[in-house]
Amino acid sequence: MSSCNVRVLIAIVCGLLTGIVLGLGIWRMVIRINRGISVSVSSTPIQFCRNGGTWQNGRCICTEEWKGLRCTIANFCENSTDMEMNLTFGRIPVGRYGPSLQTCELGTVNAGNPKATRLCGVSEYGEIEVQNVIRGNCEVNLEMLEKQINNITTNAESISKEVQVLTTDASKLTAKNITSATTVVGQIFNKIGNAESEAKKLAITTVSQILDASEDVFQKAAEIDTSNSFTNLIQQMEDYSFSLGDKTVVEPNIAIQSVTREGNNTGPRVLFSVQKGSSDSLVSGGTSINKMADALNPDGQTELQILLSTMENKSSCGFVVYQNHKLFQSKTFTATSDFSQKIISSKINVSEQAQKDVSVQMIFNPTYDKSEFQLHSYACVYWNFSKNDWDTFGCQKNMSITGFLGCQCNHTTNFAVLMSFKKDYKYPKSLDILSNIGCALSIAGLALTILFQILTRKIRKTSVTWVLVSLCTSMLIFNLLFVFGIENSNKNLKASDSNIDTNPENNEIPESDTIETPNPSCTAIAALLHYFLLVTFAWNGLSATQLYFLLIRTMKPLPRHFIVIISLVGWGVPAIIVGITIGIIYALSGNKSYWELDYRQEEICWLAIPKNNDFARSPLLWSFIVPITIILISNIALFITITVKVLWKTNQNLTSTKKVSSLKKVLSTLSIAVVFGVTWIFAYAMLINNDDIRIVFSYIFCLLNTTQGLQIFILYTVRTKVFQDEASKVLKSLSSSFDRSKTMPSITPLKLRVRMYNMLRSIPALNERFRLLEPSAATEETSLS
Repeated sequence: MSSCNVRVLIAIVCGLLTGIVLGLGIWRMVIRINRGISVSVSSTPIQFCRNGGTWQNGRCICTEEWKGLRCTIANFCENSTDMEMNLTFGRIPVGRYGPSLQTCELGTVNAGNPKATRLCGVSEYGEIEVQNVIRGNCEVNLEMLEKQINNITTNAESISKEVQVLTTDASKLTAKNITSATTVVGQIFNKIGNAESEAKKLAITTVSQILDASEDVFQKAAEIDTSNSFTNLIQQMEDYSFSLGDKTVVEPNIAIQSVTREGNNTGPRVLFSVQKGSSDSLVSGGTSINKMADALNPDGQTELQILLSTMENKSSCGFVVYQNHKLFQSKTFTATSDFSQKIISSKINVSEQAQKDVSVQMIFNPTYDKSEFQLHSYACVYWNFSKNDWDTFGCQKNMSITGFLGCQCNHTTNFAVLMSFKKDYKYPKSLDILSNIGCALSIAGLALTILFQILTRKIRKTSVTWVLVSLCTSMLIFNLLFVFGIENSNKNLKASDSNIDTNPENNEIPESDTIETPNPSCTAIAALLHYFLLVTFAWNGLSATQLYFLLIRTMKPLPRHFIVIISLVGWGVPAIIVGITIGIIYALSGNKSYWELDYRQEEICWLAIPKNNDFARSPLLWSFIVPITIILISNIALFITITVKVLWKTNQNLTSTKKVSSLKKVLSTLSIAVVFGVTWIFAYAMLINNDDIRIVFSYIFCLLNTTQGLQIFILYTVRTKVFQDEASKVLKSLSSSFDRSKTMPSITPLKLRVRMYNMLRSIPALNERFRLLEPSAATEETSLS
């Protein structure tokens, strides 16, 4: 078999492999685009929830400004103006005080804060209307009011108004503001102060506004709170719940209900219920009292119920509902999510001896997105004032009513169910056939290239061989890890709500409201993928640097210890980047049990994607995107320089035809582009905010980069004369062995080979085209072929 036929056969095989991969990619891309178009045209769902509402658990959760089945009924006061004070107000949701658009002037103590607030309420006829305006003092802040608290008896109402105005915008509240406001409000509720009822009503509004502040601010406030202002406020609110008669006060984040138990219309049990509303606000839901209840009787709209039983028929009792747990800062339970975990306080005004005969039954219907989270466990707890933390003494689980979390306790105080959830991660499917074929071809090509470079190192320049072998080795390990380790083994662990621990004896307080299943092996795979991909890009950059020295600075020798230096850079710098990244994330994790999810994703074993638009602090940005972007920019600059000054430079002494010269230039350009990793620029094109365009570039990126190993094998191994000669010897050996194994000579194969030989000789243009794939000795000497 002639060497020419061997080259033709190799070229045909390589062309077929590349064509199959490209064909599969184009086929998949066309099907995906057509499927997306057909779905978007025929089955685009109509947006059911309007005006910012979200579909959750079979119903629309509206914003506070809207209500109704589809969030289409207005629940706000339109823009208004107070002509007397010359103040204007924007849209205000029902039940809230809205800030004025006019703010305190520069130079005042409260510069930038609103000058006044205005309530949006409902009239006795059910009409939504704006109500009274409360004007604040721009020269008084919360810290000053805290110092004036000793004179609470004389100006309680004015202080309560000032605090309410200053806490209207919860997003601006600091930890010190929170402690000052809770201290002032707690003193207003204090019975010793004998503050006016209007002052206490405004104080409830202030507490509701404070509860809109972020969890981080409350945690910092609890750390600097030396006067136990949170505890004092909670206790004062309990006592205040006795003083309202049978009235109810409902604010967006807090509701207070008093119950008098006198006469024949009361029984030994009192039932207090909180209903679901169209939004997360307590105002949209509502509360109810049943003094003659026999047992818990929830329905589909019940969010919380508490049944208080006592033998004292003439005692009064009070209930307080908190929309969240921010005033109850625990040391044993960490809240990391935005789940609404309501707190219910029940207290009866009887003697200490009579308290022993009191019992409480509760049911909770927690609000969370069941499509994204699954309830893992819960504990029935109460707030222990002596410990300033949650406790389980006297409480146990009771799952007597299906669909609700039940608890029962033998005392009264502030109760809650502390729930822990597991996120229902959407694990991706296994790699598709296109990725598997591309990675398999790359792995095979990289392995053959490494063997070829090592076995033929004596006839090559050592430095060139070492750079290419290092690049192929890092790329080979990355592909192996990607194929066999990118999937998280946790995808096989399925949880469901039926696995909730309801054992009454097991009432342990969870450490956090979110439970993650640790997987150290996935974290290790993510770190290795991170490292070897950085190593691959580092060697891409070093390959470009070496070619720059060899082709541009041809008159100057390579720097001393060049191989040692580039080896330290190529293998060492990525290790430093990965080590520093993991170390910083671990140090910043604090007391978090599973810090790994700040480094990697749960869906796949790869770097974490930033959430909540916190891209600037993402490890993906600083430890991956920034380094590879710098390398790609420098590689593209060197690629353009080498292409213009060396590969496509006009040679006056050129004697070959323009066709041959152009083909070799194209092949040399492709060879450099592959080693420089230029095709990774398509990854940035996938950031385009257009699904169709993104799909096209995704498949182009997948085709070019999953087959990068195959491209290196074809351009740097198959095209070399050494490989073709060795392949010719192997094929001849196999052919002769096959011929000797024949027992009977056959004329047909010989005739067929003669016909193929004559056909190739009769088409000189085709023969010449395949001959162009053979690199010249000079090209092979500089390792550009």
